[in-house]
Amino acid sequence: MSQPATVLASAGYDADSRAKLAMLRRTKFVATSALALCVAVFALAKSFEGTHPWLGFVAAFAEAATIGGLADWYAVVALFKRPLGLPIPHTAIIPENQNRIADNLGRFIEVNFLAPEPVREKLAEVDFSALVADWLADSERAEGLSRFVVRLIPQTLAAVEQSGLRGFVTSRMLEQIEKVPLAPLAAELLSALTDDRRHQRLFDEFIKVIGRFLNDEQALTTMREKIREELPSLFNLFRADAYLLKKIVASAGSLLDEVRADPDHPMRAEFDRFAQGFVERLRASKQYARRAEKLKRDFLARPEVKALAGDMWESLSLFIGQDAKAPQSIIRAHLANMFVEVGRHLAGDAKIRADMNQGFVVALSSFVESQKGGVSKFIADQVKRWDLAQLTRLIEMNIGRDLQYIRFNGMIIGGLAGIALYTAERLFLVN
Repeated sequence: MSQPATVLASAGYDADSRAKLAMLRRTKFVATSALALCVAVFALAKSFEGTHPWLGFVAAFAEAATIGGLADWYAVVALFKRPLGLPIPHTAIIPENQNRIADNLGRFIEVNFLAPEPVREKLAEVDFSALVADWLADSERAEGLSRFVVRLIPQTLAAVEQSGLRGFVTSRMLEQIEKVPLAPLAAELLSALTDDRRHQRLFDEFIKVIGRFLNDEQALTTMREKIREELPSLFNLFRADAYLLKKIVASAGSLLDEVRADPDHPMRAEFDRFAQGFVERLRASKQYARRAEKLKRDFLARPEVKALAGDMWESLSLFIGQDAKAPQSIIRAHLANMFVEVGRHLAGDAKIRADMNQGFVVALSSFVESQKGGVSKFIADQVKRWDLAQLTRLIEMNIGRDLQYIRFNGMIIGGLAGIALYTAERLFLVN
């Protein structure tokens, strides 16, 4: 490796920076050589102008090109340092104005790059929801996210326990339940049950209970004793109690069989009317409403209810804690499947994706708007902390090569202007 390259590498430059610096040095060398050539051509042309008058045009071009090249060399050098080290005013413009350049650069980026409209337009080009959908739909990523969430759940429950949030949530939940009118709610639930005559299933169960009662020996013995107590002694001598009980059971059994077999039996219709009437009384009766509210308050006031809420919380916390530590966590598996399904559904629902993207744009643009002043200050502070030599080298490395072409242009434009002035002099001032 050559010595300049070794120096560049030791200074911390990467390959791209070293290439830029090498090109800058070559361009400087060529521009300086061109300026020296103009000086040499001017001297030679002036020396032989008396013998060859046409060399006056060459001398005029070279002279003006030299002046233009020197002027532009001074202008380019004055940006980065003091020409020839002389304390000339308004030179070394970049090093002398580092703080002002830093502040202006920060404000320029804030005003032109972080303005609300350009930021929103740029954010609107990004399909954030599609990125989220693709990310969630990947089973490995969903599994990783579910593991992360499951690890956080026990800590969250512990924080809730320590913060007293559990007691607050329980109290608020009981308060909200107490505000719910019980009678109308019960009426609506029962109305939903009676709409399709599903309450007849309850009636069928009631028939089954009566049937089992009629076949229970102990129940029949009790009924027979009651009948014997009500009948005159003379009838008991002829075992009328057994006869009556048998007739009653047979008749009742026959009736139950008829009701069970006939969906339109009058007893079923009577049960329909009873159920519908009860629903209407629950919905409209103030007396029923007062009774229901008293029942609800008495129930919620019992210590067992609050203890039940605490037990449910303890059971839930214990289950989650144990499941989170299990190698085959149920919660983790369900969460992973849920995340994958969410990603797939999101990918297929254009409306939700559009709404999500709009939300991302609003949220991120608002964040940028609130933080852009800090971004401007951060950029300005960073530029102010740069070493002057480093700042100068960085700017010159990136734009210095283009600035060197100004020297070429200055020589060319100056030379052409010199020829034009020399030609005008020869045409209008000679003779």
